[in-house]
Amino acid sequence: MFKAIAAFLLGIMVTAPAYAASQEIMINGSTTVLPVMQKVGEAFMNANPGSSLAISGGGSGNGIKALSEGLCQVAMSSRDIKDSERAEAEARGVNPYRIAIAMDALVPVVHPDNPVKEISVEQLRDIYSGKITNWQELGGEDAKIVVISRDSSSGTFETWEEIIMKKTKVSPTALMQASNGAVVQAVSKNKKAIGYIGFGYLNNSLKQINVNGIVAGAETALDGTWPIARELYLFTNGEPQGELKKLVDFVLDPKKGQKYVLDIGYIPLKD
Repeated sequence: MFKAIAAFLLGIMVTAPAYAASQEIMINGSTTVLPVMQKVGEAFMNANPGSSLAISGGGSGNGIKALSEGLCQVAMSSRDIKDSERAEAEARGVNPYRIAIAMDALVPVVHPDNPVKEISVEQLRDIYSGKITNWQELGGEDAKIVVISRDSSSGTFETWEEIIMKKTKVSPTALMQASNGAVVQAVSKNKKAIGYIGFGYLNNSLKQINVNGIVAGAETALDGTWPIARELYLFTNGEPQGELKKLVDFVLDPKKGQKYVLDIGYIPLKD
């Protein structure tokens, strides 16, 4: 009898993995990429009922760090990986593999009641460094400019720093925000504020500002005339395989994931 029970239990142990649920894929990082992956992730799980994704923001740097530390399988990033981050990952046995999934345009925004419509890259640098402090200097009303920026862990901040600031430090009086959504909230509630957000976060509560006479959009981002354009990325540990490859292929499919990239408001890489 004991032998029969032992054989029965052994049979359960051997066959159990066949019924186990698929492992959850952890995705962490950029709040710019986050709305894309939330939308695409929902569609992916609907198309693949056995798949499970857990998606959270926190910033590009935090996502890459989580990948390096084995805390997620996919890092979302609105910038490329730094040499120091790659070295740290490789020291832990992780090989960051970059996958471009969309194009984004960083857009300066103000309150809809602000009369200023045009600005130059140099003026943006002067605003964010504290050299220009009043809207009157830009053809606006006599009011102090409230500078809204992203925090330093953000890939959006680092892109802004690289393209706009050119090694000039952001003023210590700037109000640092942890996400694109927080910038939207701060600027939409303050007629004196200026901020910058990913193209996909534009809505009617904000007014976008043209830069160097160029209007931000899909065409100007792709042809390089918009001065603050960038690619959005996913990073995996090595070239994706199995379930991860299935997810990445879904994201890059013009009729699947890339369709949702467009729906969110970003610019698809594959049409």
